[in-house]
Amino acid sequence: MAEPAPLLPGASGTVPPRSEGARPAVVSPGKLPARIRALTWPMEDLGEVLGRMAAEVGAPPNGVAVPMPRALAADVGGRGRWLEAAAAWLGAEAEPVHVSGGDLDAFARGAGPAILTVGPVAAPRLLAVRGRDWRGVRVIAPDLREHRLSVPDVVDALHAGLDAKVHADVDGLLDAARLRGGRRDRVRRSLLYARTQGEWLPAGWLVRLPASAPIATQARSNRLGRRIAALASGHALEYGLGLAGWAMIGRGALSGRLEAGWLVAWALLVLTLVPVRAALTRAEGRLALDVGAFLKQRLLVGALRLAPEEVRHQGVGQLLGRVIESENVESLATSGGLLSAFAVLELVLGAAVLAAGAGGAWHAGLLLAWSLGVCGLGAAYYRRRVAWSGARLTMTNDLVEALVGHRTRLAQEDPAHWHDAEDAALSVYLDASARMDGVGAWLDALAPGGWIVIGLLGLAPALVAGPADTAALAVSVGGVLLAYGSLRKLVVGVAALAGAGIAWEQVRDLFWAAERAEPAVRPTTLGSPDAASPAASVEGPLLEGHALCFRHPGRAAPVFSDVHLVIRPGDHVLVEGPSGGGKSTLASLLAGLRLPSSGVLVLGGLDRRTLGPDGWRGRVVTAPQFHENHVLGSSLAFNLLMGRSWPPRDADLVEAEALCVELGLGPLIERMPSGLSQMVGETGWQLSHGEKSRLYIARALLQGSDLVVLDESFAALDPDNLRRAMECVLTRARAVVVIAHP
Repeated sequence: MAEPAPLLPGASGTVPPRSEGARPAVVSPGKLPARIRALTWPMEDLGEVLGRMAAEVGAPPNGVAVPMPRALAADVGGRGRWLEAAAAWLGAEAEPVHVSGGDLDAFARGAGPAILTVGPVAAPRLLAVRGRDWRGVRVIAPDLREHRLSVPDVVDALHAGLDAKVHADVDGLLDAARLRGGRRDRVRRSLLYARTQGEWLPAGWLVRLPASAPIATQARSNRLGRRIAALASGHALEYGLGLAGWAMIGRGALSGRLEAGWLVAWALLVLTLVPVRAALTRAEGRLALDVGAFLKQRLLVGALRLAPEEVRHQGVGQLLGRVIESENVESLATSGGLLSAFAVLELVLGAAVLAAGAGGAWHAGLLLAWSLGVCGLGAAYYRRRVAWSGARLTMTNDLVEALVGHRTRLAQEDPAHWHDAEDAALSVYLDASARMDGVGAWLDALAPGGWIVIGLLGLAPALVAGPADTAALAVSVGGVLLAYGSLRKLVVGVAALAGAGIAWEQVRDLFWAAERAEPAVRPTTLGSPDAASPAASVEGPLLEGHALCFRHPGRAAPVFSDVHLVIRPGDHVLVEGPSGGGKSTLASLLAGLRLPSSGVLVLGGLDRRTLGPDGWRGRVVTAPQFHENHVLGSSLAFNLLMGRSWPPRDADLVEAEALCVELGLGPLIERMPSGLSQMVGETGWQLSHGEKSRLYIARALLQGSDLVVLDESFAALDPDNLRRAMECVLTRARAVVVIAHP
């Protein structure tokens, strides 16, 4: 279809919202009312709808949106994969959303920008949701005009995608009860809520900027500048009202006459401050929450994009320290940053007030000099805190490492010297803590309290020179008190920012690692049935490597070099070699976790740049060595199916259980009270070494990839389970590479 004109500013239409009781007659089960259907898009226009939503979140596109292949309109899994790739191409992120039937109302109120799938399952349509305001849910219709739907309208549209049998059962009950009109509609919705309370319904996709997007793009998308300017204006209004109140009450107090009119005006100003402060507190809280959520997402994405070498050399103590410091960055930076910024704003206003008062410019200069002295004391505090944090982190890292190796320590060290290192580290920590607390005490007490004395003494020249105007004296006293309050806030903010700055040093590489994104793959045919497996559409080898070489950063000697390999569909390859010979490194290259230093590696005739990291890893799956694989604290089903979509379909659970039986895990599932829903991991059912190994094998096989790489996955199995697991792998895997010691 032709490219339509952009959405016109101000163009809008409205579908009047309906109350809960005033609803038209219900249409046939599973069908959309004509008034709502007119606002939806056909599934074939998914690419165009995605382009509109990507523009809504401020994504900078890499090019013109690629239309979705029409063959994918009826392929649920294929269009989902295509949509995620297309969103990445546009510089956005499309997250598939499954919503519990009982949460549809809350989801409809908060969704946006989003692409919702509504209508019958056999012929779903798209609802392009921009967001919601007080008048309803804002949607973009195919006429490119903005319309509004009520929240119940959106919920009913999502309910239309339920199985036809659910609608038939509910309508049967309503017919038996002989309900008609609006009452029937209300009861019908309640019954649908009850029937779907525990079911997860595919609602569509949320469209947003990825956490890896540049900071400037994130700031524009979230209107950060506008929000900060609004907060600054609000605080300026608050300070203006406060100063006006001080001027009124001070004029009367210092002149000895408190007139009723001035008191009433002062009371009105104080009452006006209440809603202003409430609005500012709410706005600051929302800003802090948004910034905190962004930092969490950004650090998580950065942690996942660190190269294996960047993580491997760090001990568990250092990694734990990073987790702790990431929390500090979020809490201290958001609170301390806002507090310090507004404290500086108050100081500027305080200086302006002092300059307008009895003390004049000299009084304002005195505040400036005192503020510079406070900054110098803050710098000294920061240096002491850096030393204290270094001692704290070193002690924490060493203590965690000692706890991990506690049994070895008990066996090898003399009991008389077990705590020598801890005592020395604790002594350094206490010394650094004492020095930091000393400077902190001076900063906390002297900075604001000393200013009261200095500020009042600053009025002495004006008083000595002759009788001062009472209003000017009132303004000066108000300025001194305003500066006192701002200095108190500044001290707290400086302490928080110092902690955040030190924590930032620990997580800085995680933050910037989030932007290590590889070039997006143009989704021309991605996700189409013909491209579901590159090997299926390309005759010849499944995977080829020519003259492969890999060396760790900073090392001259390569781990291996001049490696040639060809893997065809149906091949079963065994890789043997001594420890440290590069077997696991080769496995990570095949799986796309590392890139070769030189050489060519292609999958189905396509290189990693063409397929993209997700495309490559979706076709080659690895089960890493035991110490690099994990059982997460969740259900057994989640640990098995975490490489597939979640929540699972019934067919996924059946396949997972059948595979576990083939691997000899059937008796384990039978012993579990909740079966596949049993919680496992550190806080649940404990699995043996061999059971974990077979879980890792099942996790890899369930992803349905073209090539499975198993890195010493059979080492912990007894002969019977080894034979059973090997037969299962050779039967199910299209091609397999097994890495083992000779």
